[in-house]
Amino acid sequence: MSKVGVIAGSGELPIEFAKSAKKKNTPVEIFAIKNITDKNIEKYGKTHWLYFGEAQKLIDTLKDRNIKKLVMLGKIEHHSLIFSFYKLDKRAREFFSKLKDKRAKSILEAVIQELEKEGFEFIDPSPYLSRLLIEEGIIGSIEPDENQIKDALLGLKIAKEIAELDIGQTVVVKDGIVIAVEGIEGTDRCITRGGELGGEGTTVCKVARKNQDMRYDVPVIGTKTLKSMKKAKAKLLAVEAGKTFLLEREKFKELADKYGIAVVGFKI
Repeated sequence: MSKVGVIAGSGELPIEFAKSAKKKNTPVEIFAIKNITDKNIEKYGKTHWLYFGEAQKLIDTLKDRNIKKLVMLGKIEHHSLIFSFYKLDKRAREFFSKLKDKRAKSILEAVIQELEKEGFEFIDPSPYLSRLLIEEGIIGSIEPDENQIKDALLGLKIAKEIAELDIGQTVVVKDGIVIAVEGIEGTDRCITRGGELGGEGTTVCKVARKNQDMRYDVPVIGTKTLKSMKKAKAKLLAVEAGKTFLLEREKFKELADKYGIAVVGFKI
């Protein structure tokens, strides 16, 4: 089995991949970003720590370690990519200057293309993470009411259009009104803003892009999402089934029930 390099952002997803790879006897080496990647990832493979923007060092290390296959998992906030130009090395600055625009999808697709030119192959991590994909139906024991379902169906439709424009993947809806749309601030701050504007009882909707490339930026929910919703007094989390990763499932379900939040996977 050939070795896989894991370019790891923040959160649990890269750790979950590394755990799964270990169970499947797939050797991994991890390329972690200082002050972003969870340090616990070191338990699951040889870890190389780099500063954000050290593109040439990443490429050189991958080649030195004879790694050909890559996955890119975990969050690097969009605003970090846009507003940290001063942190980039020469290779990364040249890369950014050639981008047609700086939407998240454009950046991530260009990163993949740039590394593919260097001889690396990005693989689909889904076979290692399929157990995390949300199924259709209710997750937990709280059932949404009829009005919440209506809001969810509207919100999911709007979120799909917003995701296709690569503005964000989350919208907040209440009583048939779109209250907040995710921009550069990210999902959690969008949820909080939705609560500030809409008050109690909002519905949070999160989707994948149309024809989602499962190699990057697949939507993820976890206990952090629920904590943001509790702060916002939101009551329903509607997500796209089969295209959204759920972290720490049992802990997540317990917390959703404790907070009185309904969670539903919808087939779109």
